[in-house]
Amino acid sequence: MKKIFVLATMLISTLGCAQKEETAFKNESLNYTLKTTNDQPITFQEVVKKHEGKTIFIELWASWCSDCIKAMPEVKKLNQIYGKDVVFVNLSFDKTFEKWIQGIEKHEVEGENYFIGDNMKGPFGKSLDVDWIPRYLIVDKTGKIVLYRAIEKDFDKIKEVLNKVK
Repeated sequence: MKKIFVLATMLISTLGCAQKEETAFKNESLNYTLKTTNDQPITFQEVVKKHEGKTIFIELWASWCSDCIKAMPEVKKLNQIYGKDVVFVNLSFDKTFEKWIQGIEKHEVEGENYFIGDNMKGPFGKSLDVDWIPRYLIVDKTGKIVLYRAIEKDFDKIKEVLNKVK
């Protein structure tokens, strides 16, 4: 009986600490103004709405992030496999607009690119619970977030989700 109690307590503790998987973007995220590569303002909501009815793969990254750079070949493979059915959107936490543009060119980042203009602990990062980059999200054709928290070690999980929703 004591073992069952200990196991039950551990299970409850583990489940209580599990991070919540959001299925919709918070207003703080949607209303946040990003920048295009042409230095034009665009809200995150406009980016999402622009792709209504399509599956969206979102990558949160930065050109200074070594893990982001290491994961890029995998993201490029995903784009090759799913690019016809999935829109690839890259949101950067780079420190400056110029460094971001240089990073896109240097690393040949494919898809749509937007500059957040803030760090991971800023309003946009907080609204998406960003605690690590690269971070990947998948939004299905109905606009529902079907994968909220994936990192560079989760490419099998990402492929599984993309196969279901593409």
